[in-house]
Amino acid sequence: MSNKIQISATEAGVVRVFAVDIPPDQIATFTARNGSWPLRAALGAETLDPEHAVVFDADDLADLGLPGYLHDGHAIPEDQIEQMRAKLMAQDGTVMVITSPAFGGTAQTLNPRAPLRLIATFTEQRDPITFDALPDASARTPEHEEKPVRKAPSDAAMSGRVATIVLLVLAILVAVMVWVAS
Repeated sequence: MSNKIQISATEAGVVRVFAVDIPPDQIATFTARNGSWPLRAALGAETLDPEHAVVFDADDLADLGLPGYLHDGHAIPEDQIEQMRAKLMAQDGTVMVITSPAFGGTAQTLNPRAPLRLIATFTEQRDPITFDALPDASARTPEHEEKPVRKAPSDAAMSGRVATIVLLVLAILVAVMVWVAS
């Protein structure tokens, strides 16, 4: 396969389905991560988290089938699946379903080669983010928060400040006079 697949660092919600065209008795060797990792090498990935790259026999899905697995397990909308339903239903043997988190937020270019063959790429359905009103009035931020008004210092506070300054000046004068006298 010579088709390159660009993965951005911010990719999210993308599900790719690959056919794995090797005999069933070689799957364990292909997916084993002992030194070299044939699956990662065949995908051409720099970074790959095996928790998000699932390899299984499509026949194991029984009545659910690959379309049902993608819809129920990965929230792929029916309209996307419907376009690929015949191709997905015809897929037998080993498949790999890989999701965006498998690439660990690393921008990279995949260059898949045999035994991998890209069947389809889907985008998970995401509900729009909405923000409901906070349940308690104390948790809400006022729309027009007023700045606290500083009130002017009282006469007693002003008198105390003036007296403090006078005492400091007198203390300095006494210290200077004692120093000059000595």
